[in-house]
Amino acid sequence: MSNPHTHYDVIIIGAGASGLYCALTAGRRGRRVLVLDHANKVGKKILMSGGGRCNFTNYFVEPEHFISANQHFCKSALSRYPSWEFISMVEQHKIAYHEREHGQLFCDDSAQDIVTMLLDECAAAGVQVRLNTQIEQVEVNKSDDNHNKARFHLLTGKKLSKKETANNANAPQTNYSCESLVIATGGLSIPTMGASGLGYELAQQFGHTLASIDPSLVPFTFTDKTGDLLRALAGISLPVIASNTRTSFKLPLLFTHRGLSGPAMLQLSNYWQTGEYIEINLLPDTDITALLLDHKKSHPRQLIRTVLADYTDNALPKKLLTALQTTLWEDIKDTELANIKDERLIALGAAINGWQLKPSGTEGYRTAEVTRGGVTTDEVSSKTMQSNHQDGLYFIGEVLDVTGWLGGYNFQWAWASGFVCGEVV
Repeated sequence: MSNPHTHYDVIIIGAGASGLYCALTAGRRGRRVLVLDHANKVGKKILMSGGGRCNFTNYFVEPEHFISANQHFCKSALSRYPSWEFISMVEQHKIAYHEREHGQLFCDDSAQDIVTMLLDECAAAGVQVRLNTQIEQVEVNKSDDNHNKARFHLLTGKKLSKKETANNANAPQTNYSCESLVIATGGLSIPTMGASGLGYELAQQFGHTLASIDPSLVPFTFTDKTGDLLRALAGISLPVIASNTRTSFKLPLLFTHRGLSGPAMLQLSNYWQTGEYIEINLLPDTDITALLLDHKKSHPRQLIRTVLADYTDNALPKKLLTALQTTLWEDIKDTELANIKDERLIALGAAINGWQLKPSGTEGYRTAEVTRGGVTTDEVSSKTMQSNHQDGLYFIGEVLDVTGWLGGYNFQWAWASGFVCGEVV
């Protein structure tokens, strides 16, 4: 079995957004760069993002759009590589794009345009990319020889096909060495895209600690009667204010066969912990309590469903209104307002403007767009992404404890962290 040995200035583990951007940045500086990935193609999550059109950044990127145990960590990279820099590259490659709500930028045609751009830039910078490669071992050179630039040694194996595995084929191995090793492996989200915990394992191997890891930007699931109610409303979407004790978002909500999704729920999931309640204002522009009390005076013979159906002008779909009636005021559904106590109307208004639900969980990593948590940022330089525990070791992108909102922010973090790292490796 052959076991060749190859030395590079920089080896990057992970051929995703942050890894490729770091690679092209380092390559432009004349560094000899190799990118390794166990997948059979680069940028799989880029290709599937934004419904296949890649929400590659946002016009408005601020530190408050990111979640981390250290809120200040992301500031340096984001300020040194703003979204305009990436937009400029997109325009240089003549990739057509458009803006959607809240400053989100998408390709007009396909996310493949972004992957092709990154690969073209890598090729122009002399970067080598090797796929179907398993990382089997990473070690640090213990030699005291200051002239030895091989700080890290990697043992890799070819990722075998199912047929090769069935035939008990031996995977050819390759030894690599490098001065700088960059971990750009992403998180655990969407395992069908090849997500793995390798980056976390390597971080712990070198003495790093991990902030609690959870699926995020992910739909909520519900059980029991609440789950049955929500499933019956699958397909309905409406603008709401979704909130918990930490934050709130005024965005669309989507009822699904598993629970609640849509931008409002995905954003809120970044700030949710298991066992907590969420609150949904189903009519964010209307004070339902005031509406019902006013109509009790002016139209005392009206029914609650009539008031809501007339006033909201279909803001509450009929099917949702019927479900809410069954859940919240079934016992007085045919009672005129004049015969309903004010206290009951006040409570009903509060329930519609602040519908409290307790998710049983989320859909998990299977559908999560990102992984919240990761390598603790207090142990990494915010200016270079270098480990505080091991010289020459760097962490970029999603593997770090930096999680962006929905809307292109996680890609912008990938570009920015990849850039500042690529400038120094």
